Amino acid sequence: MTTHSTINGAARLSQWGVIRAQGEDAAKFLHSQLTQDFALLGLQEARLAGFCSAKGRLLATLIGWKTSDNDVLLALPAELLPAVLKRLTMFVMRAKCKLSDASAEVQLWGLSGAATAAWLGDAAPAARWGRAEISNATVIRLPGLATQARFLLAQSADAPTPALPPVREADWQALELLSGQPWVLTATSEQFVPQMLNLELLGGVNFQKGCYPGQEVVARMQYRGTLKRRTFLFELDAQAQPGQEIFHSEDPGQPAGLVANATLNDEGHGLLLAETKIAALASGSLHLGAPDGPLLRPVALPYELTEPQ
Repeated sequence: MTTHSTINGAARLSQWGVIRAQGEDAAKFLHSQLTQDFALLGLQEARLAGFCSAKGRLLATLIGWKTSDNDVLLALPAELLPAVLKRLTMFVMRAKCKLSDASAEVQLWGLSGAATAAWLGDAAPAARWGRAEISNATVIRLPGLATQARFLLAQSADAPTPALPPVREADWQALELLSGQPWVLTATSEQFVPQMLNLELLGGVNFQKGCYPGQEVVARMQYRGTLKRRTFLFELDAQAQPGQEIFHSEDPGQPAGLVANATLNDEGHGLLLAETKIAALASGSLHLGAPDGPLLRPVALPYELTEPQ
């Protein structure tokens, strides 16, 4: 399997894009639309957040940070950017906020390993979702493994390539899965309530903030103990695709879950994050695509799957 030990340097995140929210109401507007608190977002931190439908289903997951009091950047998978930008724009109305596609202006890189630690030095943010500026670039600490920190680097499109060993984007994706960080993609948009993707465990939901689309559904699941599904990490000897169904050996007549994210290494071994019934992990086996499909072998997540209280 591709493991985190192979990640030492910088991977260009070519499959990601950036939305810019600009204006004196930018943070306030995003606060009203996303699952995290953007009204109190400081310059030394970033936010993981979800953008939900009125039914509480995730349309997208993204990372947001301020570059100034009136300028917020949102990083998300590029395949979702046009639809998210269009939908957010619909709700701007009278808010003093202009939304635009800033993907051509901002380069995104995934950083990890000993070379990254030496390159960042004392400037590296110490806390998860901490943000720092280094040579006019933004560095954000992401959820990672106990043995290896991960960072998102956002810099100007005309800035030089980071002076770090190159890393394949597929290897970065494997590290992301091992870190238990799922992302909504086109194939899974509107399939998950935030808790099904462990979003609140990763710091992506604020239950004290005001209303946003789907807030009642998300809060009800948190406080009424109705959560029966979570996202788990698996390996398998096949290639998986986001949106593929998962089946349980003891209940083969209906799907037990859905693949959120997946990657494949050069040896043909797969790694995936899949949302599935919590009860399905207690006995039997899980399979990709069909009851007799490739066997999913559970891999421990780097964080505890606590239940809503």
